[in-house]
Amino acid sequence: MKLSPPTTAFEAPAFQAPVAEVETRWSEAAAVPPRKPQSRLWRLLRHPFTWWVLAPTLIAIVYFYGIASPQYVSEARFVVRSRSDAPQVSLGSMLSAAVGAAPGVSSGDAYSVRDFLTSHDAVMRTDERLDLHRIWGREDADIIARLWNDDPERLTKYYNSMVSVTYDSSTAVITLRVRSFSPADSKAIAETLLTLSEQLINSLSERAREDALRIARHEVEIAERRVLTSREALTSFREQQQELDSAGAVQAAVATMAQLEGQLIAAQAELRERQAFMRPDNTVLQVTRNRIQALERQIEAERIRRTQGDGALSQQLAGFERLMLERDFADRQLASATASLETARIEAQRQQLYLARVVEPNLAVYPLYPRKLIGVGSVFLGLSVAFGIGWLLIAGMREHAV
Repeated sequence: MKLSPPTTAFEAPAFQAPVAEVETRWSEAAAVPPRKPQSRLWRLLRHPFTWWVLAPTLIAIVYFYGIASPQYVSEARFVVRSRSDAPQVSLGSMLSAAVGAAPGVSSGDAYSVRDFLTSHDAVMRTDERLDLHRIWGREDADIIARLWNDDPERLTKYYNSMVSVTYDSSTAVITLRVRSFSPADSKAIAETLLTLSEQLINSLSERAREDALRIARHEVEIAERRVLTSREALTSFREQQQELDSAGAVQAAVATMAQLEGQLIAAQAELRERQAFMRPDNTVLQVTRNRIQALERQIEAERIRRTQGDGALSQQLAGFERLMLERDFADRQLASATASLETARIEAQRQQLYLARVVEPNLAVYPLYPRKLIGVGSVFLGLSVAFGIGWLLIAGMREHAV
């Protein structure tokens, strides 16, 4: 083991500073005055929270309470109805009522109107009537909320921030809310949008009526052509067969055959009766036999005419019945198409879709926007959360750096 070197009581350590140097340091430290404590206001101004949270919040307070122009809201409510949507007691209606859907409501048409009110087409039509650049870009409005751009795309974007359309599927009511810097302007925009919606509904109804009438007229034209074709075919067949009524001719042929067969039976009975008391070479018997043979030949000829050859009555009757059946079907189709056309005309006289106003656009008295307290509170809370997250991230990076 190692031993430390011996030391004496009067020997100073090697690391000890000279006495003169120590006295000089103490004198210099005593000569420097102590720092004064900083004030709370100064520390608050130097804190990052002041510049990142409190300063923007103060700017928001100045804007909302001192600069922001009041915005007035005009609200209107309406429903889109269809006359064909009459309430009916059925399983579908009961299920719709169970899930809370309103009966007799055309939801597809209502969604169409809602989408139209937020579309570029509605913006352009409203701008043509009211000049939205003048309404939302007026000079007495504040520079932040007013409309600055004239191009259609940015006008549509600004329009969607000032106009809201909501659809309640349970009541089928569409709520329209319009904001502007003047109560009269808000009401005028709402009235114009309602008028455009009514025009859209009327155009949809007119288009539906025109489609129904066009289809019905087309069906009538098809039925008329079929009737004419069937009648022309029947006329050609009669000219070819030289017979106006083949069914009547067949009936006459049947009657003739029945008559000939009756005469044949009577002649055969007469022959048997006379053979009983006359000699075989009697001329009367020969006359009766000749008449029987003539009747048999006539009956055979009638049978051949009815059943054999191209001009047989059976084929003639089959063609005639086919043409008559086609004519009957064509007549029924024409009658059905005509009835459908009349029904379509009756339905066309009624407006299938209509817009019913539930609440008329109001003339605002008190400005509901901007919402000052909510705006300031949102700015403060949002920046506070962002500052807290950033502060935690920076603190974590410092700890990892050390």
